[in-house]
Amino acid sequence: MSRVRQPAVAGTFYPARPSELASAVDRYLDQAQAVSGQAAALPAPKAVIVPHAGYIYSGPVAARAYAAERHLAGTVERVVLLGPAHYAYLRGIAAPAADAFETPLGPLEVDRAAISALAGLPEVVLDDAPHGPEHCLEVQLPFLRQTLGPIAIVPLLVGDIEPEPVARVLKRLWGGRETLIVVSTDLSHYHSYEEARRLDAATAAAIEALEGAGLGLEDACGSRALAGLLRVARNSRLAIERLDLRNSGDTAGPRDRVVGYGAWALREPAVAP
Repeated sequence: MSRVRQPAVAGTFYPARPSELASAVDRYLDQAQAVSGQAAALPAPKAVIVPHAGYIYSGPVAARAYAAERHLAGTVERVVLLGPAHYAYLRGIAAPAADAFETPLGPLEVDRAAISALAGLPEVVLDDAPHGPEHCLEVQLPFLRQTLGPIAIVPLLVGDIEPEPVARVLKRLWGGRETLIVVSTDLSHYHSYEEARRLDAATAAAIEALEGAGLGLEDACGSRALAGLLRVARNSRLAIERLDLRNSGDTAGPRDRVVGYGAWALREPAVAP
């Protein structure tokens, strides 16, 4: 019997009604496209870094990254998602045993062959429990479903682990144009608006230098997944572009205790003809 992971935060982090959710996602994407212009003129991103709060807070920032790959529908066939395990202590990386993740916009099948390809790596465990209540990957799924269609996903929660094993997992799943990497992370948490801007600017500078090893959980809650991606990006000579850097004080919240959000696109070097 097929096992399906049900949404945990539909109706809280984002609308549960399909029509309302689709409308909200499209609105964020259209607004992002209006700001960024024609993303199709740039090389397709191989990876994106996106935030994962409630849509009213981080949706406009996440949309800047998803708008950059909106034209890849029909090209991207699977998305590898990495984010932090917020609700369970985890050593290593947890892959789901579930066969699909349900969303209000329709299910996304888990690429079981990709999960099987990780079976020989000691840092990867098969465990649905951390995925059950987790929001960091779930909030990406409506954006992916709306931009890329019914693609396959490889959802991975990253716990207490060094960058190199994360990089090893990413390299095994890297693939070609058919595979997109998504790393889900927020930035600083619960500082004043000005302090958050200062802290997040420093974190952004490290990300854009492809230097993730020095980032901690206080800089970015998904710092471990982020460090692994940046290690691969540096070794593969990926170019990184900042798409947005704001916080909840800029989007929908008060400015006394804010959460930082950023969006980046990473692109592989052009191959000479």
